[in-house]
Amino acid sequence: MRAMWRGSISFGLINVPVKMYAATEKKNISFRQIHRECGTPINYEKTCKTCGRKVEENEIARGYEFEKGRYVIIEDKDLESIPDETTRTIDIIDFVDLVDIDPIFYDRTYFLGPEETGPKAYLLLRKAMEEGGKIAIAKVVIRSKQSLACIRPYGENHLVLETMFYPDEVRKVGEVPISPKAKLHDNEIKMAVQLVNSLSAKFEPEKYTDDYRQAMIDIISAKIEGKEISTPTPREEKVIDLMEALKASLELAEKEKTDKSPKRGRKKKVAGG
Repeated sequence: MRAMWRGSISFGLINVPVKMYAATEKKNISFRQIHRECGTPINYEKTCKTCGRKVEENEIARGYEFEKGRYVIIEDKDLESIPDETTRTIDIIDFVDLVDIDPIFYDRTYFLGPEETGPKAYLLLRKAMEEGGKIAIAKVVIRSKQSLACIRPYGENHLVLETMFYPDEVRKVGEVPISPKAKLHDNEIKMAVQLVNSLSAKFEPEKYTDDYRQAMIDIISAKIEGKEISTPTPREEKVIDLMEALKASLELAEKEKTDKSPKRGRKKKVAGG
């Protein structure tokens, strides 16, 4: 695995040299836009609408719109004025309990591995957090953006870093409307809890698959082979009674659980001689 970032974790007077690796990867199927008539991929040119011509790469600058239609150009040398240590240091600010962080704050996950020069400091930090039941809150600059982050033990010997949203980047849930007219009845709550309990299971990530992506792969394969693609009839959405739906769902969940449970074989009687 190739490291995408090198730097150090800083806490107190201790520096822990680390490498950062992407922990996840998207498995999306990508399409290109093509000319339907001849099947050639479509190309896009960068143009200036004021000058009315194509613009070369060396003519393009980085601009920030500070007023409508007005931009200030930010050169590479301007960004070099940012102290280098802030871009190569994961600066630990606090140690907190994992349960104190709402998952809505999490963004992306990265593996942290030790540099060859500092494996002991890496393992010491990991062990200290594991023993104390804490995770670290830090700041890190990745690809010219400073992110809030948490560092926590992962697996038997490793650390992971998860970038986090700042509080002002998380929208207020109060902006989502909820109908005040909807009232819950005790029997509905009781049956819904029963349904949740009957569908409860241990989290095993291996059993979850991307069915939509697999269906897309099947369609692509069929098209390559020249097969016809049949379009399924869309399901008709019906307004149903909530209690009846809960009862039916509970019965179905119980049936599926019974079908999955191992059946005990009957003991055969042995005839006496």
